[in-house]
Amino acid sequence: MTAFRLACNGRLRAFPHGAPGTPFPDAKSRPAQYSAAVDRLQSIETFVRVAQTQSFAEAARQLRVANSVVTTRVKQLEEFLGAPLFHRSTRVVRLSDMGQAFLRDCTELVGRANDIVDQMRDARGTPSGTLRVHALTGMVLGRFATLLREFQTNYPDIHLELIVSDAVADPVKAGVDCALQIFPAASQELVSRPLFPVRRLLCATPAYLEAHGTPATPRELHRHKLGLYSGYPTRDRWTFHHNGEQTTIYLAAALLTNSVHLLREYALEHAGIVCLPTLVAGDAIARGDLRVVLAEHQLSSFSLSAVYAGTSRNALKLRLFIEHIATRFTRVPPWDATLIERGMIPAELIEFSRSSG
Repeated sequence: MTAFRLACNGRLRAFPHGAPGTPFPDAKSRPAQYSAAVDRLQSIETFVRVAQTQSFAEAARQLRVANSVVTTRVKQLEEFLGAPLFHRSTRVVRLSDMGQAFLRDCTELVGRANDIVDQMRDARGTPSGTLRVHALTGMVLGRFATLLREFQTNYPDIHLELIVSDAVADPVKAGVDCALQIFPAASQELVSRPLFPVRRLLCATPAYLEAHGTPATPRELHRHKLGLYSGYPTRDRWTFHHNGEQTTIYLAAALLTNSVHLLREYALEHAGIVCLPTLVAGDAIARGDLRVVLAEHQLSSFSLSAVYAGTSRNALKLRLFIEHIATRFTRVPPWDATLIERGMIPAELIEFSRSSG
């Protein structure tokens, strides 16, 4: 019996030596069959990575093998199947009908195989290796160093590579194990695990408000210099929630940027009213350096989520990392709890949806 068989209503199943529980026929055949099974699983993993990245070169970089190895593995799998898995050109790599038909099954198979390997390593001892994480700058600076130290105290053999950037990352194409972000997953092949809510509010320094007045309604924001974050999916459309009603307006920014930390500094320079996540503005508001504007007219909140591929090679390490974050932050994170206790923001949370803005 072959190591891998396409059968059973089109599903792909993998057995290194016939049906589960069947012994190897003899001692001499064991190494060859086992090697064939491992090679084919590597070929399937390579096929999945090429399909996800839409690039042979990027798949090679992420798998840390030569480009020729990726080409050879995919070619061997195509020869085994008797049909092409990709249509290739100098610029485009896209799945063939055969590739599309079996991508989901192959993805599940690779994910399951990685889970089993991780469980075996876990049973052997302490989890080890490198975990690569991409995170938005505004979501980690000032808050995550303690969390990382605690995680590495618990798992000293796990090494972290944290790429901090305001760019939105697809974890597969970026070659990281997960991305910590407030944006929806880029494809259905990615898993998104919400970690904690990210509230947004408007704020300014007391000096600015004394000099220019405090707006009483959202429409009065048009009279002020505004600093706004450029990365929100609603762009320049802003929806405010007050007493069960919604007000949607379009705002023009005097400063539009992808850095929430720059917006905070801009506000502290008495330059205008800015929109910030409480994660970034909470301490300055609690100290009185910034004052909440339109506190009763709430903006919707987002969720900081861990976005990752279901086929992650580091499933166990990733699960430990995500659980560590989730247990440290509750539905009301500490920076929000302080502001709620002082009556500076409402306890109610308006969650983002496409209709609510």
